[in-house]
Amino acid sequence: MTTAFRAPPASSDQGMWDRVQALHTYVEGKLAQALQRHHGVGLSEYRALAGLSQAKDGELRMQELADRIGMGQSSVTRLVGRLETAGYAYKDLCPDDKRGVYAVITDGGRERCTEARATYAEVLSSALNTAGADPQLAGAVQALRKSA
Repeated sequence: MTTAFRAPPASSDQGMWDRVQALHTYVEGKLAQALQRHHGVGLSEYRALAGLSQAKDGELRMQELADRIGMGQSSVTRLVGRLETAGYAYKDLCPDDKRGVYAVITDGGRERCTEARATYAEVLSSALNTAGADPQLAGAVQALRKSA
């Protein structure tokens, strides 16, 4: 990984945070590119499908899904709309509270998520290995892997 990254001194909080952000940006870019190229889904779509596939009954309230994947509720509503158009999920009303809306994964969504999971894991590991070879990012990668 060749970067023009110039971090502040390693002992500063800002320097540490800048390295974490650089690592995050690099890894997210690699994941997004691979998921789109190989499976036709974006990173947020994959994360939504993964969250739904792990949820009880394959469904989550929209706000809970938004919280799990780090998006606002209006953004996750649009995201679920895209998943619905693709046949990977649908929206359902809560039977007890008609104001509550759930996102529900379909069989097609489970299949797409399962197919993409191996790519996600492989690319994540590869991106962390590459970033770990960069002297500016090696410490951040090592710290993450130690805590796992």
